[in-house]
Amino acid sequence: MSQRLLVVDDEESIVTLLQFNLEQSGYEVVTAMDGAAALHLAKTETFDLVILDLMLPEIDGLEVCKQLRQNKILTPILMLTAKDDEFDKVLGLELGADDYMTKPFSPREVVARVRAILRRVVHTKDTMEEKTDSEPTIKIGEVEIFPENYEVFFRKQPLELTPKEFELLLFLANNKGRVLTRDQLLNAVWNYEFVGDTRIVDVHISHLREKIESNTKKPVYIKTIRGLGYKLEEPTLNG
Repeated sequence: MSQRLLVVDDEESIVTLLQFNLEQSGYEVVTAMDGAAALHLAKTETFDLVILDLMLPEIDGLEVCKQLRQNKILTPILMLTAKDDEFDKVLGLELGADDYMTKPFSPREVVARVRAILRRVVHTKDTMEEKTDSEPTIKIGEVEIFPENYEVFFRKQPLELTPKEFELLLFLANNKGRVLTRDQLLNAVWNYEFVGDTRIVDVHISHLREKIESNTKKPVYIKTIRGLGYKLEEPTLNG
């Protein structure tokens, strides 16, 4: 069965170009040209990935992203942003997008990025299924990770994590106590070169801290190792 993609952009030429190239690559493509239509489709139908432009009529892409995550729709989101708009890139990631591309781009770039994201999501889920009998629950402090169920609990309450947040937390947990550079995390979790842009790692680390740290200014789980990267460790009793 073909994987279903939702392509959202208010420029008809871009929608047509993306739809043609993605369908040529074997994907089923549904399109929307404003944020309201995109929200309705994403809430009422099932997609494997959303390609979402930020500058949209009705409701902008940032709000679409925010509302999808608030509605616990964790479908991977690939944002399309203006070339140099760093603020929108970071804000989009903070609101729950998984990845971004800047305009202008080539259709081949988009197809490659889509494949990378979907391959990673499928690979992770398949790996979780394969390891059902061999990979036990990971418990670090009050964080419990159930790899076979793709679930995380904190203080016995389930956490809503995007696929990338889950993969990042699981990778950190599997390397507990080990300092991991941003580049190591980037390559392990995103599975392709991100043109050296490690900001996406920092944003996702921030997301995880908001969900498992009592005080994000003084984290006891995910520690920043200045000049090196991050490590996940067992919190101390007085931490």
